[in-house]
Amino acid sequence: MGPPATPLAHVSPEDYLAAERRAESKHEYWDGEIRAMSGASFAHNRIAANLTIEIGIQLKGKPCSLVGSDQRVQVLSESTFVYPDLTVVCGQPLFEDNTKPDTLLNPMLLVEVLSASTKSHGRGDKFFLYRQIPTLQQYLLLDSQRVHAELHTQDAQGRWLLTETTNWHDLLMLDSIGCQVPLTDVYAGLMLP
Repeated sequence: MGPPATPLAHVSPEDYLAAERRAESKHEYWDGEIRAMSGASFAHNRIAANLTIEIGIQLKGKPCSLVGSDQRVQVLSESTFVYPDLTVVCGQPLFEDNTKPDTLLNPMLLVEVLSASTKSHGRGDKFFLYRQIPTLQQYLLLDSQRVHAELHTQDAQGRWLLTETTNWHDLLMLDSIGCQVPLTDVYAGLMLP
């Protein structure tokens, strides 16, 4: 999801978390600004659901957990809180506050499904911040308007490498979590160019 038309006033991370835990709708927190999140299209939700099914099946019996878009993730030591479309954590999940396990600190894989209004935000601002999560190994961007995947993978030297495809028959190599997902399964049920 992208930023809203008008962010709310500057607040502290503590005030944001207190308010968000009581809120009926989701808001991201970007360095002092609270940003309301909007709903998503059918294509966006179908892609997220398809990927959830495929990864979920492959993670069965492994020490990794897949969670959806209601999982808040903390970035940059309290300066940003976001809701990726899908998050995978391997090993013991770590939380900002263990008495309220709602803000994850150690994702291994983050996935964003992009719309026309969120493409530049997902590729730019979010990816810049996500790269600063020490445990993050892969960041997957999926276009909801056409078959297009961008998979960013951190190599052993800490460099982020991009694998990009628009080929229905390619596999998404999610090595960070030991999964391979055919792009045809990600976009199943959708008529996209």
